[in-house]
Amino acid sequence: QVQLVESGGGLVQAGGSLKLSCVASGTIFKVNAMGWYRQAPGNQRELVATITDSSSTNYADSVKGRFTISRDNAKNTVFLQMNSLKPEDTAVYSCTAIIITTAALNTYKYWGQGTQVTVSS
Repeated sequence: QVQLVESGGGLVQAGGSLKLSCVASGTIFKVNAMGWYRQAPGNQRELVATITDSSSTNYADSVKGRFTISRDNAKNTVFLQMNSLKPEDTAVYSCTAIIITTAALNTYKYWGQGTQVTVSS
């Protein structure tokens, strides 16, 4: 089995910063792309940022220049550094990873349980 566990969410004032982490563990052969999504109450889940196994990145327009995604391949971990936070960034942030498992080398997309980020004005 594979698990993704996020940490680092919390309450911050507008203009502040938070850093999210997500660790993948379990029967992992290889971790390919990783990413972060978010979902605010009443809204659809939206892509925030992705990073490939070679560290190519992609960002939603709403977070470009403020958020930075990175990863530590040795630790199967992805990070999201969030700066200049705005109240509209308030959401549950979930990490995702495309993982090849050791059992039969199957490829699946896994999700974390989510971590709340709240930005006060």
